[in-house]
Amino acid sequence: MKDLLELREEIDQIDRSLVELFERRMEVCSDVARYKIANGRKVFDKEREQAKLTALGGLAQNEFNRHGIQELFSQIMSMSRKLQYRMLEENGICGRLPFIAVDDIDRENIRVVFQGVEGAYSHAAMRAYFGEDVKSFHVRTFRDAMEAIAEGSADYAVLPIENSSAGIVADNYDLLVNFENYIVGEQIVKCEHALLGVPGAKLSDIQRVYSHPQALSQCAEYLERHPEWNQIPYDNTALAAKKIAKDGDPAQAAVASRFAAELFGLEVLADHIYYNKKNSTRFIVVTNQRVFRKDATKISICFETPHSSGSLYDILSHIIYNNLNMFNIESRPIPGRNWEYRFFVDFTGNLNDSAVKNALRGIREEAINMKILGNY
Repeated sequence: MKDLLELREEIDQIDRSLVELFERRMEVCSDVARYKIANGRKVFDKEREQAKLTALGGLAQNEFNRHGIQELFSQIMSMSRKLQYRMLEENGICGRLPFIAVDDIDRENIRVVFQGVEGAYSHAAMRAYFGEDVKSFHVRTFRDAMEAIAEGSADYAVLPIENSSAGIVADNYDLLVNFENYIVGEQIVKCEHALLGVPGAKLSDIQRVYSHPQALSQCAEYLERHPEWNQIPYDNTALAAKKIAKDGDPAQAAVASRFAAELFGLEVLADHIYYNKKNSTRFIVVTNQRVFRKDATKISICFETPHSSGSLYDILSHIIYNNLNMFNIESRPIPGRNWEYRFFVDFTGNLNDSAVKNALRGIREEAINMKILGNY
């Protein structure tokens, strides 16, 4: 029996041969790319690759090796495609992305729509992003907001997309697919719940506290110190604050934001009453124009994958190979197709970057229904 050192040396020799063969293969792949460039052929030929994998697997001596060989050559073919996509880019055959780079989005003479009511966190996010003097209006549902910019009654919409405690706002992910609207900015707002009362009211006056159930839950630790207070669920935090202001009853209080207190003329009876001090909501700014700021650093896309083993990894490998940092991935079920999903991915980059163009080209070729949701 050979000792371990001899076996390792033998493996090293085989590995050196594999490296040499791999580089020879990639040289031939470069010639393949040049042929495809000259003749206008597509890089990805799924049927050809599948037939090749089946044939290579048939050369193996057992089932374990067959599976390993097919996995190995699947990765080799993936590297070949990435080389060919890069060569297409170097030869200027990258296709134009349907987005226009701008120094900044329009901020003059615009109308902005947000979902909810005045005093809501969506209202605060809009004011933080566009300023206090922006013309705005509010609508009842997220879909209403998307329809407003789609039809042109508003230039931008401000919509929540993710809360650090509660997770994603799934409806808005789906609406980004259903509408030809695009993300051009984002605004993060801290959900700093406070206890609000009418001017002159004291904590000892309080008998009833109104707010959205989630806000009451997020402030449970504070509210439980006052078991004499009757907690009453309300449609949302801003409407609760508006009710308190309208009623003018010192026995009533609302859990809402400082922004709502300022808007409705209420006093802050207790500040920072929420248990999660880092609770924040990320809002997206959406428009119906395919534009992006020249200094944009984040890209959002969505796509579907073939219903086969390893397909998601193959798609995401284009982000990895081009040294782009993926920092979020979500999945949503596809309506009418049981157990199939659409993926939403955020990663760093700008649509003018060659690495981004390479990654997007590879994803577009190999995924199903890839859509760029925005660069911001």
